Amino acid sequence: MNPKAIRQSDYHQGFALITGASAGLGEEFARQLAAMRKPLILVARREERLQSIAASLRKQHDIQVEIITADLSVPHAAEDIANICASKGWQVEWLVNNAGIAGPDLLKDRDWQAQQTFFQLMMLSVADLCHRFVPKMADRGFGRVINVASVAARIPRSGGCNYGPAKAYLVAMSEELHLTVASSGVNVSALCPGFTHTDFHETAGLMEMKNKMAKWLWYDAEVVVKDALDGVQRGKAVVVSGRLYRWLDPIFQSIWTRRFFRIKARPE
Repeated sequence: MNPKAIRQSDYHQGFALITGASAGLGEEFARQLAAMRKPLILVARREERLQSIAASLRKQHDIQVEIITADLSVPHAAEDIANICASKGWQVEWLVNNAGIAGPDLLKDRDWQAQQTFFQLMMLSVADLCHRFVPKMADRGFGRVINVASVAARIPRSGGCNYGPAKAYLVAMSEELHLTVASSGVNVSALCPGFTHTDFHETAGLMEMKNKMAKWLWYDAEVVVKDALDGVQRGKAVVVSGRLYRWLDPIFQSIWTRRFFRIKARPE
């Protein structure tokens, strides 16, 4: 990471709030922000896992680490998180919206409640947390927001018709938020990683797919988080992580080549 970015963050001693902090990218964000001496608020459903991570980071970095057990697929979760922070006097200056799942197939999974739960977690909870914390950041003149999206948001493809579109919403929202509040000292970035080594694919039952894929398509979580932290400090509204994906993204977005990269379903 850029040393100048680390020094700048040290001038601000508010908390970094990280959702989905019990594993994967969320845990790696906690580790790297802890190394930057940022006090942390870790949010996830698994209290025991959060307690373990918090204890380790306190011991290693001698920083304040708080936890909030919450399920962001529940509509009132973001409000509860904001209320807890306010009651404890925890000032949030960094917000990392990382919680997410692979989700149901929009057409094949017929349980509409499961679809709504997915929308709540992947989009509404992120908008809700931004709604509650970003205005206060702007009033104070400093803030950093990272919304974890995906390269899947950058190009249409056939499939479940949920994950990519949900991540595309985060990209669009992040870009508009950044345009709106950057002049107030608040940088907002949508992080778009490609295939990343975390427990995401195991949890989603996608290990067979992962094992069949070429290893050079995959990046470590450490690399992805470093790219995200550097990008948001430099004021990049969209951060595509990984050299391969940074090279491919302009091709995906070009009006001249975009149509050739749309991945259509094969006839059954």
